[in-house]
Amino acid sequence: MLKIRELRKAAKISQARLAEMSGVKQPTVVAWEKNESQPKADKLPVIAKALGCEIADLYEEGTV
Repeated sequence: MLKIRELRKAAKISQARLAEMSGVKQPTVVAWEKNESQPKADKLPVIAKALGCEIADLYEEGTV
């Protein structure tokens, strides 16, 4: 399970801003945060950089 919402809020970044930084639309970020979809592998480094974390930090412990 992804922790994008938690990390985004901690970084004080809006969904719209994360979407812009990740090259996707805001509904895509919403779907990620609700675990309705997963980011494509090529988006993981971009998301991690935007949130100031490592790729592994995007996942709850034990789900990678």
